[in-house]
Amino acid sequence: MVSVLVTGSNGQLGLTFQDLTLDFPEISFDFKTSEELDITKRGQIAEAFRKGNYNFCINCAAFTNVEVAEKNSEEAFKVNAEGAKNLALVCKEHGVAPIQLSTDYVFDGEKEGAYSAQDIPNPINEYGKSKLKGEEYIQSILPNKHYILRTSWLYSKKHGHNFYKTILKKAQSGKDLHITDAQRGCPTNSEALARFILNEIVLGDKPFGTYHFADGKPMTWYEFAKQILEENGLMKTTKLVLDTNYRTLAKRPKNSVLR
Repeated sequence: MVSVLVTGSNGQLGLTFQDLTLDFPEISFDFKTSEELDITKRGQIAEAFRKGNYNFCINCAAFTNVEVAEKNSEEAFKVNAEGAKNLALVCKEHGVAPIQLSTDYVFDGEKEGAYSAQDIPNPINEYGKSKLKGEEYIQSILPNKHYILRTSWLYSKKHGHNFYKTILKKAQSGKDLHITDAQRGCPTNSEALARFILNEIVLGDKPFGTYHFADGKPMTWYEFAKQILEENGLMKTTKLVLDTNYRTLAKRPKNSVLR
């Protein structure tokens, strides 16, 4: 049986992994919430690894608020970079393979087509910079035994705070939706991502390295909102407005489509 530690198990992706435990009886899961295991504290990680006998560590613990990261980059780097470094160091000590979740925001968005895993990152906001630093720590500490998995526009219809649930809630309450089309990416369902990790990495035989996983076709946020409304039969009752003046504190890549 394969033993897997999942950090940040109270987040959107972590909760999705918990939903799938019965589908993967050949995997022994140990779920740790961010309160139970703070990855910014190496001692806590070491204690958890001493008690467990893990083959893999899926790191779902992350600072994901892009706007707040722009104002508080120190906290974003503490979790996304230093936390990843702590995990990598302890994984190395115990012979565990880390599976690090990363982001499309490590790219600047200037490329015309989709980004491959071999493209050179160039983040334009603090969140992207912190996630890239986490990648670099893992690559340097465990150069031959790690997985970095970049994904984009992650959403769950059941868990967490995400674009899908926000659009649905506003539409159901009768609010008008003002959505931008200035960014293009690939919405990714958290269950599809979790199943890919468990089937292709944990139970599969993929070589160590960096991968991209994006679910569905490329689209803008406006097109994604339209799709959500259509899926839930809300197009006729909701006013969807294209907002050309949408502004954010953090710069966003205009194209973050992952190949």
